[in-house]
Amino acid sequence: MAQQFRIKKGDMVTVISGKDKGKTGSVLKMLRKDNRLLVQGVNLVKRHQKQTMAQEGGIIQKEASIHISNVAHIDPASKKPTRVGIKILKDGSKVRVAKRSGETIEG
Repeated sequence: MAQQFRIKKGDMVTVISGKDKGKTGSVLKMLRKDNRLLVQGVNLVKRHQKQTMAQEGGIIQKEASIHISNVAHIDPASKKPTRVGIKILKDGSKVRVAKRSGETIEG
């Protein structure tokens, strides 16, 4: 059975440990099999790229994956790191809520 993550693609997260501690960005891609994700503007690495018909060659910067335990969701109300909980509404649907403020998280 696959592990359930409370962070989804498009969410705003902040890095809580590592060399990019304190940086924020949106989640670009989830790598569920490895428990990792790509965050925009975080953990940038330089790669040498060969020239192709579509792209120019040279040294490019791109995001490398970061472990999911090193990021925290950003509270929509206070803009600070928070944990994420699940709340079941009266109609039976589930929504994600920020533990810090209790507000629902869109998405």
